[in-house]
Amino acid sequence: MAEPSCALIEGLEREWRDALCSKNMERLQALVHKDFVLIGTRSTGPFMMSRGEWLDAIQRRDVFEIDVEVQDATAIKDLMIGTVHARWRLKYLGRMIEDCVVLTDVWVNDDGRWQAIRRHSTPAPAGACLDLKGA
Repeated sequence: MAEPSCALIEGLEREWRDALCSKNMERLQALVHKDFVLIGTRSTGPFMMSRGEWLDAIQRRDVFEIDVEVQDATAIKDLMIGTVHARWRLKYLGRMIEDCVVLTDVWVNDDGRWQAIRRHSTPAPAGACLDLKGA
């Protein structure tokens, strides 16, 4: 693992987490590339969300807690890929959701700033988030 890329991704992930928790839409829009897509799997099945759909959904959630821990990072020129364990507790559409997931975040350096262009989210294996302390 390349330490500089891991440190950079950890900083970006913390920034993303903090913007989500505070619903800082201006910061989220700056962190998420115009071509961002969230791809995921949940008990209800697979899903995909465009940047606009994802930003709209953020405004309907109340986030109580998010812990993130970067497990691995790879950097190749203007592209970084981070594997992140995340645990969150939030209220969405009137119901509480507690989840532990493995994220694969793809970051691109576009116009001199790092932005997330893809996020793949899948349920974490049993026990993966027991000791998660957050970034």
